[in-house]
Amino acid sequence: MKKIIIVISATIGIVLLLLLNKKEEMKIIEIGDKVPNFILKDQNGNFFNIENEIGKRMVIYFYPKDDTPGCTKEACKFRDDFESFNDLGASVIGISADSVASHKKFEEKYNLPFTLLADVDNKVRALFGVPKSMIFLPGRVTYVIDKKGIVRYIFNSQFGEEKHIENALNKLKEL
Repeated sequence: MKKIIIVISATIGIVLLLLLNKKEEMKIIEIGDKVPNFILKDQNGNFFNIENEIGKRMVIYFYPKDDTPGCTKEACKFRDDFESFNDLGASVIGISADSVASHKKFEEKYNLPFTLLADVDNKVRALFGVPKSMIFLPGRVTYVIDKKGIVRYIFNSQFGEEKHIENALNKLKEL
């Protein structure tokens, strides 16, 4: 009887948690959609307007948190392959809810040569419809965007950090 009560209580708790975390329905960006318009501050405190990037290829990747093991591994792989992205005419843009100051420390600590954007209120994450992972973790999703601002590839994997870079490079080679 105790086990049944525990299972029922846990189930109710999970359902309540899901309902409380559900704010409004997010539009999930799909392949073929235009990249949504947004303006965020970069690691230097400068405003970054996505509209100014249309006409260039872009790789936009959302990640959970600066200076954590998986996110550091991913950022350093983007850094190590940065010239390959440049050779393919693509800019790399990382986005998380960390502050401008946190991004600056992250950039300097790992010598990151690309843009990091501070989405402190997760509005841009919501614009893209980036899902949470394991109920509470911010998701890890990479988007490849063509020169017209159209999403051409999406890769969603919380634990395949280096696959984000490999898959993005492969897709850029096809475009």
